[in-house]
Amino acid sequence: MSVSLPMRPKDLGLALLVILVWGVNFAVIKVGVVGIPPLLLGALRFMLAAFPALLFLKPPKVPLRLYLAYGLTISVGQFAFLFSAIHVGMPSGLASLVLQSQSFFTLLLAAWWLKERWQANQMAGLLLAALGLLLIGSASGAANGVSMPLLGFLLTIAAAVMWACGNIVTRAVGRYGPMNQLAFVVWASLVPPLPFLALSAWLEGPDAMLLALRHIDLAAVGAIAYLAWAATLLGYGLWTHLMSRYPTNRVAPFTLLVPIVGLTTGWVVFGEALRPIHFAGGALLMAGLLVNVFGAPLFARIKEIAWKT
Repeated sequence: MSVSLPMRPKDLGLALLVILVWGVNFAVIKVGVVGIPPLLLGALRFMLAAFPALLFLKPPKVPLRLYLAYGLTISVGQFAFLFSAIHVGMPSGLASLVLQSQSFFTLLLAAWWLKERWQANQMAGLLLAALGLLLIGSASGAANGVSMPLLGFLLTIAAAVMWACGNIVTRAVGRYGPMNQLAFVVWASLVPPLPFLALSAWLEGPDAMLLALRHIDLAAVGAIAYLAWAATLLGYGLWTHLMSRYPTNRVAPFTLLVPIVGLTTGWVVFGEALRPIHFAGGALLMAGLLVNVFGAPLFARIKEIAWKT
């Protein structure tokens, strides 16, 4: 049950642990796609996320169509594009930043599909984020800094769109009442392996799949285990715990820290030194996120003053 008390130090530590795990996740993906084709990596990730966890968790009573929709959007769609983006050269740190644009694609889809009305702060945040993405996208190439292929950037945007689609599905899932969200994620992980394997066989080829499995090394095994157990099960498990104890607006803003961890990890591990235009675009994107999350009271106050004058 949500409470109005300040977050306990232990829970604050858990929130920061989740952000650390999710931020490092992007560098782990970059390690994984070195030895395993990205679509095959997606299949292995969700196989390990589902088994053996589903033996200990009962499936929530949610229609099969929502399990399928969730698995095909937020799992297959998002990670097929994201893994492929990093595989073709998208820097892991920039990927962690650009992927946060999912918040604004969620707003667009909610307005179109759910007929939700936008608030002034959401429109301002969307404009700032769009300008930030335009700046980052215009910096494709390898001049004086990190190399970012345009294809990698576009694939990351596609991953953000698919995450946003999954968010709309998640809202539909929420109509079926309180449930064990981790159990839902685990059982929904049964959906992605077959589509991932089919896509891998089609686009990457059976020979590449067999070659990767025959020569799999410890780094690849560690990446798969991290993606399945740390990023998926530990991350979502702790996040669900925190969301059940505190108001959403107290927990959700922690995700704004994910790109900071992702960018730092990319710089430390891979030497991904960003160009000034990346910093400028990233600043605009993060400003848009901050305005979207925290700007409602400010815009309400401005509106109140405008009416009085």
